[in-house]
Amino acid sequence: MRTISLQSRLAGAMALIVIGVLATAPASAQKKYDPGASDTEIKIGNTAPYSGFASSYGAIAKAEAAYFKMVNDKGGVNGRKITFISYDDALAPQKTVEHTRKLVESDEVLAIFSPVGSSTGVAVQKYLNSKKVPQLFVATGSSIFDDPRNFPWAMGFQPTYRSEAVIYAKYVLKNHPAAKVAVLMQNNDYGREYFSGLKEGLGDKAKSMIVADSAFESTDPTIDSQILKLRASGADLLVNTVSPKFAAMSIKKMAEIGWKPVHILPNISISVASVMKPAGLENGQGVISSGFLMDPTDAKWKDSEDMKTWRAFMDKYMPEGDRTDLNHVYGYVAAQVLVQVLSQCGDDLTRANVMKHATNLKNVKLPLLLPGIAVDTSPTSYGPVHQLQMMRFKGESWEVFGPVLNSAAGN
Repeated sequence: MRTISLQSRLAGAMALIVIGVLATAPASAQKKYDPGASDTEIKIGNTAPYSGFASSYGAIAKAEAAYFKMVNDKGGVNGRKITFISYDDALAPQKTVEHTRKLVESDEVLAIFSPVGSSTGVAVQKYLNSKKVPQLFVATGSSIFDDPRNFPWAMGFQPTYRSEAVIYAKYVLKNHPAAKVAVLMQNNDYGREYFSGLKEGLGDKAKSMIVADSAFESTDPTIDSQILKLRASGADLLVNTVSPKFAAMSIKKMAEIGWKPVHILPNISISVASVMKPAGLENGQGVISSGFLMDPTDAKWKDSEDMKTWRAFMDKYMPEGDRTDLNHVYGYVAAQVLVQVLSQCGDDLTRANVMKHATNLKNVKLPLLLPGIAVDTSPTSYGPVHQLQMMRFKGESWEVFGPVLNSAAGN
């Protein structure tokens, strides 16, 4: 009779276990793809205004394209190259609808990423949700993109306009409690949300402090009449909720007529390249805003490793890009967040898994976010960035001041 040793029996048992693991491994490690993903490629769609009144925002998508080129040069995301397909919608909703349908139905992208604009984003929000296509990190502060109950496939990126305006209101109450406030706003959801947040932040004092408001259309050639109306109100503090083109116009016009109120601009309109320089640097001295990104014009960050890395990126991948344009920083950071999400997805590149990881980012600290600010999302709170820091324009750059503020709480 042949005797089988304990060692041989153990070896046989281990072999059976290994065989069993190998037999089940393909099922558990099976790659999963939706349209736009494969073993070699991840197709990402985008719309941006490369032309029209908001063309300065096209710099965001240009920076994102350059960042993805850098990622691809380094091997891609988990071995897959990102194909970034971006169309010019001139910030016109009808063009956004046309291009988005093409991206989904013809180009077959995995997700729409960082499309610019509130009205344009809203124009395709229901369509993308019905198709269950992720509408990731929309470049807007509209609170409609932080509504997981009604739009589970759509999410914004920056702090909401409402919460930003609440912060400005609290700043006004603390530092200018006797101010006579005027409000200039675009006649759209963006302008109305800012105005609503401002009144919310001022609370019971809103009626007595706000002495005038004036709206304009994005197609208006100038805002001279609105500026003259607001000056005539006797206001000594202006909350200016406008896009970059009109921000530059308003700063220049105010200088021409000698009106010097305390001037607050939204953080979407503070690029030195597209706003402050066209307005005249000398005219923008003392303008107040807020931010969550390191501004490349701020000497405070000049020697930081993050800024050095960004400048090297610009030198290699965007040599023609203006180093004073904060939109290039915005695109650089937003692209990092998408790469983070795609990396976490591993070999499960389904649209559902992309949304799962996009809505479960925990304390992600990225280069060029201001110190103390991180990306955080959850299935019930989609907004990635909830913090801001006040800043003031001085000389040729923006300088941050005060503590980091929680924009979600407005405190």
